[in-house]
Amino acid sequence: MSLWEKVLDLLFPPKCPYCQKILDDPRAPVCPKCQPRLPWLEGKAGERKIDFADGCFSPLAYRDPVPGAVHRYKFSRVRALGKPFAAVMAQCLADRLPEGADLITWAPLSRERLRERGFDQAELLAREVGRLLSIPAMPALEKTRNTGPQSELEEESARRANARGAYALLPGAVLTGKRVVLVDDVVTSGSTLSECAALLRQGGAERVFCLTLARARGDRETPEKKTKIVGKNG
Repeated sequence: MSLWEKVLDLLFPPKCPYCQKILDDPRAPVCPKCQPRLPWLEGKAGERKIDFADGCFSPLAYRDPVPGAVHRYKFSRVRALGKPFAAVMAQCLADRLPEGADLITWAPLSRERLRERGFDQAELLAREVGRLLSIPAMPALEKTRNTGPQSELEEESARRANARGAYALLPGAVLTGKRVVLVDDVVTSGSTLSECAALLRQGGAERVFCLTLARARGDRETPEKKTKIVGKNG
């Protein structure tokens, strides 16, 4: 931790993303009280199928108190939550993909949404996961059409139509033969991840794995009885 980060921790002590209480351990991604009560996903419950991808991994179900924390991150612009979210995502990826990957990228926002929000929440997560796992993180996709929020669409057919044709490969993206991890914050129908994974495949990626903080829908909803997060420092 840099001196500047230590100063910031003193001025603005890190809080638990879920109950918003000050953390006793500023490096912890969640407080001891919330940790055993989060809707952890175990085994196959933390995986789901995504078209054109080799798998999609999520450490949490999108159930209380996760939605409130995600909304604070995305819509209240609490960028600091990117680090604790990425910590549990990095642990999830390390557990489920021990052989690692060559590249981490993300499902990007449109230019209009980026200006409105001020930051790309998926990019922040991808870069922090990459830093924690020592995997290069870089852009490979762009959003070419501004679309309405997927969260406002209930029908999967509407979500697929909303995402279709909204993304493109960035010119010069080098993906041939690479194992790529595609990051987003929440997976619901999987339409956005599927659209992006197809483009990464077209760009030459050998394998594509998706990684999200939480899964909002799926056929396996069993929470895990998990009580410990093992971070990079043990």
